[in-house]
Amino acid sequence: MTRSLPLSETPDSHREYRVRPKLFRRHPEQSAPTGSPARPATAPVADGDAHNPVLPSPEPDSGPPPRLPPRPASAPDSRSLSETGALLGQLGVDWPWAPEAPSPPETVAAWKRALSQCPHTVAREPGPGADGTLFAVRLRSFLEQQGLQGYDPSLDVLRVTEEELRALAEVERAAQRSLAEAPGSACTVVHVVSGEEELQQQKADLLWRMLEPGALSAAQKHLVCGPVKATSASVPEGASQYYQLRQRQLHKASVMKYGDLAHDESWTEVSRVLTSAAIRFEMLSTAHRSQITLDLADGGISTKGTRSGAFVMYNCARLATLFQTYQQAVEQGTYPALPPPPELDFSCLREEGEWLLLFNHILPFPELLQQAAQLPISSSGIRITANTEAVCRFLVQLSMDFSSYYNRVHVLGEPLPHLFPPMLARLQLLSAVRDVLHSALATLHLPPLNQV
Repeated sequence: MTRSLPLSETPDSHREYRVRPKLFRRHPEQSAPTGSPARPATAPVADGDAHNPVLPSPEPDSGPPPRLPPRPASAPDSRSLSETGALLGQLGVDWPWAPEAPSPPETVAAWKRALSQCPHTVAREPGPGADGTLFAVRLRSFLEQQGLQGYDPSLDVLRVTEEELRALAEVERAAQRSLAEAPGSACTVVHVVSGEEELQQQKADLLWRMLEPGALSAAQKHLVCGPVKATSASVPEGASQYYQLRQRQLHKASVMKYGDLAHDESWTEVSRVLTSAAIRFEMLSTAHRSQITLDLADGGISTKGTRSGAFVMYNCARLATLFQTYQQAVEQGTYPALPPPPELDFSCLREEGEWLLLFNHILPFPELLQQAAQLPISSSGIRITANTEAVCRFLVQLSMDFSSYYNRVHVLGEPLPHLFPPMLARLQLLSAVRDVLHSALATLHLPPLNQV
């Protein structure tokens, strides 16, 4: 679990914790194939300092206890958790996959006492059973008593183990730590979980509400993700192998495009950013409840594909190179410095591509941030939606429109006085495009690439 960055348009006093679905694991034979790469449990949020760049001209009943079926023995897959944590680390996602310290024993002991006296407890073992069960609690009666809506109607009896109580204690401690860091703040716990484990995570949610009624446990949301499938016959064994595969493929494509430059020491960081961008776009450009299909063949990803994160980063680097070249020319006295916007002649912008960039990307960007780049934690119900695909789609289209314009229009022309007005107006336009691009990348927690 980890605290996220501040949500866009959300007061700094509001904290959010995202929880990996490690509680109440499914029966082993129902688990997903180990050959499929794990979908990173990431919920992109907009940075609090996201830009709003625009050109200066437009401002813009109870009954007898049921018979309980045997509970299958299960345990957290530590290898899977470790690999997922490693992948998220490689992608630059601050999401610890393991607790920082053992869960508080006093909390677990207090909860055991509470469950032994709870009116919703329908059975209690004299000691931990062969499957580790301590208590059986009736979730349906609790739901009806509390009038909670949005939960799966098949929820009935939950068999509680020591492991599950310890895991819940970790969640509570994280939420309490968040509140301690900012007294007077609010805290929302977001369960990021696969569709196959959604029911199990709802049980965790309800058990916490039962054990600790109050503001903390009441502020819970669920973000459900679809499965990840692969089209290739040879599927990586795990998340780290998936990352290494994409890194090798991008490096190979870069060598073909840039030659010996791709072997330079400075390329290590470029390769890391390109790989992170490619994987994030693969995972986030599809609605999170839908299935993702990965093309793992050698031709499945490249620096040329206009739908990839690498393509977006490539155009980000092109913009950076343009302004670096311009600044060097200014220092050498070749071009004049960029004056304040009111002194520019925007009537020089007559190209259709310039108006596409302004009206399709620069002006609508604030609305995109408001609608797509934040988690709707104040929405009703227990499920929330992260519209990451809208941000990815925006970035790809912006990159395509910029690339088309940049290939057609020579921005830095001859150093002749009568050519300076249109050049400076275009630079101001592209400066706004650069700000929008960087801000949109920040919502996906991707740094801008300054050179390739």
